[in-house]
Amino acid sequence: MLEKIAALLNEKLDIDTADVTLEASFKEDLEIDSLDLFDLVMSIEEEFGLEIPSEELEKLTTVGAMVDYLKAHGVE
Repeated sequence: MLEKIAALLNEKLDIDTADVTLEASFKEDLEIDSLDLFDLVMSIEEEFGLEIPSEELEKLTTVGAMVDYLKAHGVE
C-alpha cells in the first residue's frame, strides 16, 4: 500500500518515491499544501475505492496515518 501511495504522489505531485516513508509528514516532509493534499486524497479514494470523510482528513497528517486508515477500512 505504501508503494501505491508513493506512486500516486510521484504521478500527481512529482515527489520522489524514495522520500515517501511511513513517517513522512505530508505538509512538513513532503511539502504538500492543502490543495495538493485534497487532490491526492481524491486520487487515493479513486485508487482504493472508498471515501474519506473531510473530518478524518485532519487526522491523516503522515503517510503512515493514511496507510493505517486505509487498512482499518478494509483496503489491502
